[in-house]
This record gives sequence, structure tokens and C-alpha cells, in this order.
Amino acid sequence: MADRLSRNRQILLLLGLGIAIYAGSAFSPALQDDADAAHAEAAKEIIERNDWVTLHINGIRYLEKAPLMYWMVAVSYRLLGVSEFSTRLPLALASIGLAFAAWGFARWAWGSRTGFYAGIGVLTSVGIYLFTRILIPEVLLALFLTLAFYFFLRAYLGELNPNLGYPAFFACVALAVLTKGLIGMIFPFAAVGLFLLLTGGWRRWRQMRLLSGSLLFLALAAPWHILAGLRNEGFFWFYFVNEHFLRYLGKRYPPDYDTVPLIAFWGLHLVWMFPWSFFLPLALPDLARTLRALSPRLWSAGENWGREQQVSLLVWIWFLLVLAFFSFSTRQEYYTYPAFPALILLLARGLGRGEERNNAFDRRWLRLGHIGLAAVGVLACSVLAAALWASRSVTPTGDITSLLTENPDLYRLSMGHLFDLTTAAFAELRFPAATAAVVLLAGLVGAALLDRFRPLAARFLLALTMACFIYAAHNALGVFTPLFSSKKLAQEIQARWEPGDLVVINGEYQGGSSLGFYIDQRPLLLNGRMTGLEFGSHFPDAPPIFLEDADIRELWSGPQRLFLFTYEDQIEDLQRILPAELIHPLVSYGRKAILTNRP
Repeated sequence: MADRLSRNRQILLLLGLGIAIYAGSAFSPALQDDADAAHAEAAKEIIERNDWVTLHINGIRYLEKAPLMYWMVAVSYRLLGVSEFSTRLPLALASIGLAFAAWGFARWAWGSRTGFYAGIGVLTSVGIYLFTRILIPEVLLALFLTLAFYFFLRAYLGELNPNLGYPAFFACVALAVLTKGLIGMIFPFAAVGLFLLLTGGWRRWRQMRLLSGSLLFLALAAPWHILAGLRNEGFFWFYFVNEHFLRYLGKRYPPDYDTVPLIAFWGLHLVWMFPWSFFLPLALPDLARTLRALSPRLWSAGENWGREQQVSLLVWIWFLLVLAFFSFSTRQEYYTYPAFPALILLLARGLGRGEERNNAFDRRWLRLGHIGLAAVGVLACSVLAAALWASRSVTPTGDITSLLTENPDLYRLSMGHLFDLTTAAFAELRFPAATAAVVLLAGLVGAALLDRFRPLAARFLLALTMACFIYAAHNALGVFTPLFSSKKLAQEIQARWEPGDLVVINGEYQGGSSLGFYIDQRPLLLNGRMTGLEFGSHFPDAPPIFLEDADIRELWSGPQRLFLFTYEDQIEDLQRILPAELIHPLVSYGRKAILTNRP
């Protein structure tokens, strides 16, 4: 059983698993186009400009994001140099930190066994890993919220000195605001407020160090916002109104987001929490118990509540509040990432309680969960083996994009490109697909067999299985590099670069942001005054990087050599703008191409 593992052994196992999964995958692949490389460029320009207040991308003020993640990446660059590893290191450390925060939270609240399951659950859940593959701050926000609720509950329940617990809560909320803006305080303040209202704990407000906590919160969170407002005209409207309220309502300017359908938005949490979501039925009775306890005690004094009931209530409020909040907004799948730790805690509690009680209901769902996972392992292995067999005669080319279909309507989903896979594409994916097939079959079936006799071994085998599966998925992501990254095109340009040459990206910067990150020159943008750089482009210090059709025609016929980055499906439109005799294809890779005006 997990509680037979000493605290130190649990720490070593979690640390080893976290380093292997998150630090081990930080070295590769190349940074992706869109937010990944664009945000890395913002961190790189902090170092180049030594400006820690106003973010810039490609020389343009970038004012829509809170700064903490960019500061952390910039510090990583200063210490380790600019690389893929130093870009991903802060999120890797945050992911490992989140695992230990969940471990500590669950261990304190429900015991050693549940704490261990919460830690491995964070490290090996599909969604928690998937949404750290791009440079977005969600894992940092989840970490600070987890710590905030932990410190609040310990102080509230009298298990931590209130002079330490409540200030730590406010400090974590401030860090959450510096990570993700207003939702960094909306979620913890709203969840705690609702918790206090439902339990009657609001009567203890004098004990909660509200004045000193608020001053600490402002001392940490306010200075950057004030400085950014003083240095950037219109910042307060753009950052708070446009990027918070109007974005939430789907009226943000300029619009650049698709919305995930509500049913998919909810249902995909079963995917994001895989494989642990198969044990969700074990967590639901805890919700039922909490609601039954809540009904007759509504507005009652908090001391009438049991300790476990109060912890469970706040964790359920945390999860359901985040889910409900974004259900009414423009929805992206990763928006509910701040609720992922709450769901992991509840699933871990269900597993731990199921083992402790050992009644018929719990035994049934523990068995059914593992049987369901074993069935997934058999099915996944069969499908992957069939795909590999069908692609056995296809010769790999090193560019998987030539073997994919296109389903742009599905690209609003984070895994939408999986629907582009064809049988032939598995020729490029032989190693990761074969690895995943073997690992899922052996690991998921093996865990089901072990569950009857060695529950701890079964859960840990499940975690190891997912670690190996994540390794295979990481390898597969590298195979998709031609589609997602423009690093190779940047290398082709650098190999031919001469003083005076110019680089142009056709369209918005984010469409070729990895090109901008990897080359040493600031690219010009053809018809690219849009999305994240549109607001900053109107400041008087914005460099003249924006080109219209007439500008590119003049430059194309001029004395300078131009390297024009474009997607292949845009070349026909460019041919109507540029002199046909001066269009020279240089290289094509991953459905993207470099054109030049010199042979």
C-alpha cells in the first residue's frame, strides 16, 4: 500500500518521475509556431532590451499578457543561454512543483496514500503534460492556486499559524495575478468566499488578516501594473477591458479565437485526466456526501463541519467554479487547467478512500476502472499494430506532412491534427507508435492484474506506463516538427544569409513565429498587422516592419535579397502580387516555403 512507502521514498519517486518526464522532454523538439515561439521571443527581447516592464515581440509592444512566466524564461535565458531547454525549463520546474504541491495538499488533508496518488496523478495525466508542450502559463497558475488553497485551509482549520498561512495565501494569489491576470484573484477569492458563505465561516473574518493580507497582495501585484500603465498609453483599457472582459465575452479586438463546443469542453476532461479519469466514480460519492452535509448546515457555523467535509467542499468548489466560469466564455480546452489539480486531488481521494474502505462499491469500481484501462490498452495496441502493418511498404521521407490529410475545421482542438493521420503517415511514426502499442498493452493489462494483490504496485505501474507513453508521444511530437515548427526553414535562411538581406513573413507574426525566434534578424510582416501585435503596432516607437502589397512589390524588384516565408497554399495569391520572373522557390518543408527574389 502507498502508506507503507516512507515520506522520503515518495519524494524520491515523485522527483525521479518528474525529472524523467518534464525535464527530460525539455531539450526537444524545436519551438512551435504560434504562441510557443512568440512567447519565447517576448522573453528573449526582455534580455535584449533589459526592459522588464513592457513586453515586446519582434520589436512591437506586446501588452496583453501578465509578465511572470516571461520573467522566468528570461532569467533562464540569462543563466543558461537561449535554447529549447532553457525555454521549457521554467514550465518543467513548475510542473514538478505542482506535483509536489498536490502531494503535500492531499497528504496533509487525507493521508500518505492519497498524497502519493495525487503526486503521480499530476505527473502522468495527459492534459497536464499536453498543455506544457507550448509556452503558456497555465501550469504556473495551477501551482499558485493549489498553494493558495492549501495555505488558506491549513490556517482556517487551525493547523498553521494564521500569521503565516493567511499572508501566504494572499502572496500566492498575487503571484497568480502576475501569471494570468484577473482570473488569478477571481478564482481563489470567489472560491474561498463561497466556501465561507456556505459554511458560515465568514463570521471569522477578523481572524483572516484581511488588511495585512490585502496590503501584501497589492505590494506584490500592483507595481508591475502601475509601471506598465505609466509607460504604455492605453494599457489599462487594453489589458483589463479588452484582454479580460471583452475576451471573456468573445468581443475582444482583434478577434482571433475559435470556441470549443460546450459538450466537448466538458467531456474532454476525461481525456485530460487519463488514465486516472477511469476512477471518477470513486470520487463522486464524496461529492454526494458533501452535498448532503451541506444542505441542512447551510449558513451554519463552520465548526459544525468536519475537517474532511470542509476540505472536500473547498476542492469541489474550486473545480466546479473554474469549469462553470469558462463554460459561459469563449472556450479553449486549456482554459480550465487551473481546475486540473482540484480534479486530480478528488480522483486521488477517491482512489485512497476506495482502498481504505474496501466495500463492495469501491472494489467494483476499482476493478472496473482497471478493466476499462486494460481494454483501452488492448484496443490501442490493436489499432496501432494494424496501422503499422498497413504502412509497412511506405518509405519514410522525414517530412510527415506529405502523408497527412487536412481538416482545418478540427484545428480548434488541441489534438485536431490527429485527425490528419493516414495509414501511410505511420511510416514516419513507427518507433513511437510501436512503443506506445507495447507500453499500453503491457502496462494497462499488467496494472489490472496487479490490482487484486498489490494495489500500490498497480497504481505505480499505471504511472510508469503513462511515463513511457508520454515518452512515445514526445517522440511523435518530434516527428510532427515539420508541421508545427519553422526551425529548419530558419536554418536554410541562415546558411545563405548575407549582410543587407531581409526576411519577410507572409501574414501574422505568429504564423511563422519560430522563424522569427531562430533567425538573428527581425522579420518584416506582409499584411501582418493583426492579432497579438495589432495594438502595439500603433505606438510611435513601433519599428516599420509592416508591409502592404505595394511595399512588397517594390522591395521584391529592388536591390536587396528577400527571403519570403509563406504557407504553400498562399503561394498562388503571392504570384498575383509579385513579378513572376523574380519568384524563385528556395526550400519547401512542412507545407511551408521560402521564396526569394534572387536565384
